[in-house]
Amino acid sequence: MSSQEVELKSTVGGFTASGKLHTLSVWFILALRLMMGIAFFQSGLDKILSGEFSAGGYLTGAVPSNGSPLADLFVIMGNTPWFVDFVNVAVPWGEVLIGLGLIVGAFTRLAAFWGAFMMLLFYFGNWDIAHGYINGDFAYMLVFLSVAAFGAGRILGLDAYIEQYRVDGVPLVERYPWTRYILG
Repeated sequence: MSSQEVELKSTVGGFTASGKLHTLSVWFILALRLMMGIAFFQSGLDKILSGEFSAGGYLTGAVPSNGSPLADLFVIMGNTPWFVDFVNVAVPWGEVLIGLGLIVGAFTRLAAFWGAFMMLLFYFGNWDIAHGYINGDFAYMLVFLSVAAFGAGRILGLDAYIEQYRVDGVPLVERYPWTRYILG
């Protein structure tokens, strides 16, 4: 087994962070992608198959009772019938599609972005700071962002092939650089 370290360096807002990443890390990045994919796929599929998912009561009842700083916003959403209808479809099917994208490694950054967005909403919806501001929803949000940042879809995923798909003889990501934000 061959292993080595890869140096990483990034500058954001004038601050530079650098470090060395062991090449075995690729397996852990893959594991994070698959873990989140399976968890979201299973959660969404359970909601769809049960036929009992409804966000209305949660938005208007559960969130205000937990002291969330966004409780008023959740109540407004829960009292807007068309929005509740949208959420009743978007949450279970969004979880299934995000899960599938991560499992097969296709459109991974797009899937991870929406997964992180959902986890941010769940973080405020399931507000509980009894043991601090960091909880499972917050941690999962960071896992999704890590999956996106590492381009985890290129690791035994379809994004590695999609990015190299040739359009007029040029790899897709070279011809359309914006695709780097949804693939990888």
